[in-house]
Amino acid sequence: MAGILVIGWIFADLKGFSRDTYLAAGRNLGEIRIFHGGVSRNIAENIAATGTAVSFLSTSEKGSLGEDILNRLNRSGVDTSLVRTVDANGIGKWMVLLNEQRDVAGEISSPPDPSCLEALVEEIGEDAVRDSDCVILEADTSWSLTRRVTELAALYHKPLYASIGNLSVVLSHPEWIANLDCLFCNQQEFHRILGTDDSCLSPKEMLDVLKNALPRLGCPSAVVTMGERGAVFCSSSTGEEGLCPAVPVPVIDTTGAGDAFLSGAVAALSREIPLSRAVRAGAGLAAMVLQTDESALSPDETTRAIWENLP
Repeated sequence: MAGILVIGWIFADLKGFSRDTYLAAGRNLGEIRIFHGGVSRNIAENIAATGTAVSFLSTSEKGSLGEDILNRLNRSGVDTSLVRTVDANGIGKWMVLLNEQRDVAGEISSPPDPSCLEALVEEIGEDAVRDSDCVILEADTSWSLTRRVTELAALYHKPLYASIGNLSVVLSHPEWIANLDCLFCNQQEFHRILGTDDSCLSPKEMLDVLKNALPRLGCPSAVVTMGERGAVFCSSSTGEEGLCPAVPVPVIDTTGAGDAFLSGAVAALSREIPLSRAVRAGAGLAAMVLQTDESALSPDETTRAIWENLP
C-alpha cells in the first residue's frame, strides 16, 4: 500500500438548508438532504480527487448506507480494503442547520463507537502505517487511538498530520502537538490551543503570533486558516513563512472547506512540494468545495488540474 493513510471515522451528514432568514426559535422552511460525511472520509475522498494514492482505515456498518458510502469511496479511487464493517455504531451521524447565507446555524452529532476503530488499529494498524508514505489521523475523542497511531508513525518514521476538530485530545494532551510534522488548524482552534483571546487579528498579526508560538508548540511547521482572509504559515525547518490569500468564489456551503484545505496541502507535501506552495493547493481545493453542497470532491479533470498548474 503506497500513498497517504487516513485514519478516522465515517459520518452520515443530515443537512437542512433554510430557504429564508433562519430563525433559531421559529419554524424554518427549506430543504433537507443526506450526504456522505465525516472529517476523515472527506479527507480521503479529497486526496483521491487530486490523483494522489490514499488508503482509508475506518469502520462502517451493515446496511444500505454503509454500502453506499464504501461504493462511492471505491469509485473515487480510495482504497477501502482497511475499512471494517460492523453490525452497528460503525458510522456516526451529524445533523447541521445552514442559514440563508449557507453558514452553520446549529449542529448536533452522534459519534460512532470508538472502540471499534481502536481494536482495528491494534489489529492491522502497524502494517498499514509501515506501508504508507505518511499518515493523517483524526485526533478527536480517543486518546488511546491517538497515542497508538503516534507511536506507530514514530516507529516507522512516517510524517504525521492530524485533523483536530473538537480539540478534546489536544487540550488534554497539548504536548502531543510536538509529534506532528505540521499543525493544521483554524484561528479559533489555534487560540484555544494557546489559551489566548480569540481577537480579530489581521493575517499579518496572526503570522507574527504564529512565529512566536511555534517553539512552544514543538512541531516544525504550522498553518492557521482564517476563512475568507486566507491562511498564514510558518516553518522553522525550512524557514518558509507568509500569507496565503483565499481564492474568491461564490459560496454554496462552507462545511468541509477546512477538511479540503488540509487534504490539498498534505497531498502536496507528500509529493515533496514546499509548504509555501502546498498551502496554495489547500486553498484551491477548499475553494472548490465551497462551490458545492457536498462536503468533499469526487475525482475529475478540474480537480487534478490543481496539481498540474500549481504555482
